[in-house]
Amino acid sequence: MKKFINKKYNKHEPWFKWLTRELNSCEAFQDFDSGKNPEDVAEDFISNNSIAISEVFEDFDEEDKHTLDHFLKLTECEWHVFRILEKKLALRNKIRFVDFRNKKK
Repeated sequence: MKKFINKKYNKHEPWFKWLTRELNSCEAFQDFDSGKNPEDVAEDFISNNSIAISEVFEDFDEEDKHTLDHFLKLTECEWHVFRILEKKLALRNKIRFVDFRNKKK
């Protein structure tokens, strides 16, 4: 996998580490709180980082495409995990506990 130069940080860094760091440092939750949807936040991120992203694409090779494919699958898996947790929490909140010992006769 080729490395790309990012002048703001480490000179030689794999693109996926750069991307992860940049995504983690963006203020997505503030954007969500102000009413933006995830797609708009993603578009803003791409726009704000367009120069660095174009540098990444200059040297993108088959191994990089394979890595990107794996990240897409991992992201989809994480999304499913969060959805399952959300459903379990909602179900847990709906369950009512009944004390049958104090049953009226």
